[in-house]
Amino acid sequence: MAVTRFLTGITPSGTPHLGNYAGMIRPAVRASRDAQVESYYFLADYHALIKAHDPERVHRSTLEIAASWLAAGLDPEHVTFYRQSALPEVTELTWFLTCVTGKGLLNRAHAYKASQDKNTEAGRDIDDGVTAGLFMYPVLMAADILIFNAHKVPVGRDQIQHIEMARDIASSFNHLYGEHFTLPEAAVEESVATLAGLDGRKMSKSYDNTIPLFTPREQLRKLVSSIVTDSRAPGEPKEVEGSALFQLYQAFAKPEQTESMRRAYADGISWGDAKQALFECIDAEIAPMRAHYDDLMAHPEKVEAALQIGEDRARAKARPFVQALRQAVGLRTLNVTHSGKKATKEAKAALPSFKQYRESDGQFYFKLVDTDGRLLLQSTGFAAPKEAGQAIARLQKEAGALDALAAQVQWAEGVDQGMVQAALDALSNAN
Repeated sequence: MAVTRFLTGITPSGTPHLGNYAGMIRPAVRASRDAQVESYYFLADYHALIKAHDPERVHRSTLEIAASWLAAGLDPEHVTFYRQSALPEVTELTWFLTCVTGKGLLNRAHAYKASQDKNTEAGRDIDDGVTAGLFMYPVLMAADILIFNAHKVPVGRDQIQHIEMARDIASSFNHLYGEHFTLPEAAVEESVATLAGLDGRKMSKSYDNTIPLFTPREQLRKLVSSIVTDSRAPGEPKEVEGSALFQLYQAFAKPEQTESMRRAYADGISWGDAKQALFECIDAEIAPMRAHYDDLMAHPEKVEAALQIGEDRARAKARPFVQALRQAVGLRTLNVTHSGKKATKEAKAALPSFKQYRESDGQFYFKLVDTDGRLLLQSTGFAAPKEAGQAIARLQKEAGALDALAAQVQWAEGVDQGMVQAALDALSNAN
């Protein structure tokens, strides 16, 4: 079965809260354990700069969010976890995409239009306070998605437009320069939890009604105790519909616990007892992760090491792909024909390559090496050179060929399937 690439970005603009955890972090970590999914999780620190102009806040939030994901169980050995700013290829790709993106498309972006509407209502110039960063946000987001040719991008409904814009931008580039980009799809999870905050509204930093994910135990108890409830006394039946307290309990409890609490509401449980049950339920899940989080925050070098694993892997995939795009748009060595259709030896040397050879056992083999000569993929033996050549052709042209030829190829130590696939994509795109 072919692997599906999922990509998720997290903007480091604040401290994660329980709503972030239940709505995004927990389901994403669970999904990352699927063997048929190739997962990319990145800290969108370039995006943070659009609104956050406090360097210390950006730095602190990056650490907090990275530590939160790691504490929640994200395994950097099994996913590609990286900082957006660690990949210079992202900004280069952003410029390539900028040059094929119509201003009219960007004029329709929801965030830009919302800023204009706000200025109009206030009687200010329509673009007052609008930076080029805000205006160009959709192009940078498209580069984030397309740098790894993600198939699926989990988003809320308010973000679907950005995925549609990424598809439009990718299509424009493909039309001009050939089929280099997969058109991504939005993966909207209808059942993702949107938790209520302390005041009953959606839990959001904008409302100042959040419960920080890894707040200390006693502070968690105080915050839970402050959740707004109605005036019904102990013994009076209570409604679960519209109850922020019940909704929070349901997000952390087992199904049988939820049903028990539903009956307790009908039987008139006191708000104090309900809040105590909620506190214990949340703390039971968060406490082990909180200890890990506190350790990571005390030892940021552990977070840095985890990110380095993903960033090395991400660069190994992004570098050959962007090099192929440079060739496609005409940024090549000057030793090429004027038509630009035939690459010279120097241009080809900038791409991964296959080496086919015969061993002393009489069998025919091939290997795939990267631009630095590093071994990525090694074949088993073939009885005839034609068979080896056919396997190479399949790997370069057929989607899912790596899985189909799994018995005849293996990637080198320290190399994963995603790195090999990126090299194959770069070769395919260059041809």
